[in-house]
Amino acid sequence: MFQIQDTLVSLDVIEKEFCCDLDQCRGCCCIEGDAGAPLEAGEEQAIRESLPVLLPMMSDKARAVVEKDGVAYLDKDGELVTQIVDGKDCVFAQTDHNGWCYCTIEKAFKEGRLPFNKPVSCHLYPLRLKKFPTFTAVEYHRWDICHCARKLGRRLHLPLYQFLKEPILRRFGEEYYEELNTVAQEWKKQSTPQ
Repeated sequence: MFQIQDTLVSLDVIEKEFCCDLDQCRGCCCIEGDAGAPLEAGEEQAIRESLPVLLPMMSDKARAVVEKDGVAYLDKDGELVTQIVDGKDCVFAQTDHNGWCYCTIEKAFKEGRLPFNKPVSCHLYPLRLKKFPTFTAVEYHRWDICHCARKLGRRLHLPLYQFLKEPILRRFGEEYYEELNTVAQEWKKQSTPQ
């Protein structure tokens, strides 16, 4: 691990190669798992205020869950996460006629109907943030369903942190990303046999 600002970053972030391959996985990370997407401060409120746009885009089951239980809940670790349907699907996930899964929040954002994108935790995936009193750990979450993304990343020689440049900038800012890139370049120089 190495430190950047108030984060401790796993070496996997700069060593592993990754690139989502939606042609293969069809966005299944939104509908697999046993909890919703972690929410940052203010995201629950922003999503709640956006329900007039989002509810018509959601499935009947998802709408019923949100109308009954709200947009978020505390998971088994006490973390605020998006509601889920049938114990696994994010309420904001939709499947199109081709079987591709997409996020209604992201779709509305890209259409200019919302001022914010999907939750930062979704945008950063497969990075996961774990908050401690004095620092945040930035870790790579390895999930079997992302095997095609690891394969494509290796084929493209695309480091995880470069694939995730946009969400890292969104969450941490330009200065943070530049420092991360500098550390990665130095690490690569030291790791390359002479």
